[in-house]
Amino acid sequence: MLLLGIDTSTKICTCSIYDSEAGLIAETSLSVKKNHSNIVMPIVDNLFKISDLNIKDIDKIAVAIGPGSFTGVRIALGIAKGLAMALNKGLVAVNELDILEAMASDSENEIIPLIDARKERVYYKYQGKCQDDYLINLLSSLDKNKKYVFVGDGAINYADILKENLGENAVIVPKYNSFPRASVLCELSLDREDANIYTVEPEYISKSRAEKNF
Repeated sequence: MLLLGIDTSTKICTCSIYDSEAGLIAETSLSVKKNHSNIVMPIVDNLFKISDLNIKDIDKIAVAIGPGSFTGVRIALGIAKGLAMALNKGLVAVNELDILEAMASDSENEIIPLIDARKERVYYKYQGKCQDDYLINLLSSLDKNKKYVFVGDGAINYADILKENLGENAVIVPKYNSFPRASVLCELSLDREDANIYTVEPEYISKSRAEKNF
């Protein structure tokens, strides 16, 4: 099975072509300062060009549906839906925190993926639940005698706070493995059911600024 993965939930725009048997075929990840919308399709087009494949060869499309940047999540989901409809292919939706959690595989310690929501607020997954809160509130609920593995840009950006509160019990996954990768998104999608293209929605967790003001 051949999958196309698209993830623009964070500052990293990552896309990949992934084969269920051979594994990764091609992948590109870019740090985007402004808007992902202008670079997603050029990246996808280039992946097919350099891999000598055609987009019609794809069996399914995998997309990250947040949480993260409200605009970024909409961009990836919109493009993925459009391609799935145009190509008549299945669409698999995966939570961004699940992707980060998979990248920090640890058999002994609990993994807590963190996405920076700015001003010391984070999107996180803890004890199976995805939430949005200030980092200090999350830390207050953790066992100070237990070791935790933190992954994601929230872990990198707030490493000092994590260390101040948990000391050596805060294990920070290095930068090179703390950003989402579309190949991981694709691999997680292999064991998940197709989403309904017409009803699948972003998993924002928190409300947008406009909704809060309203």
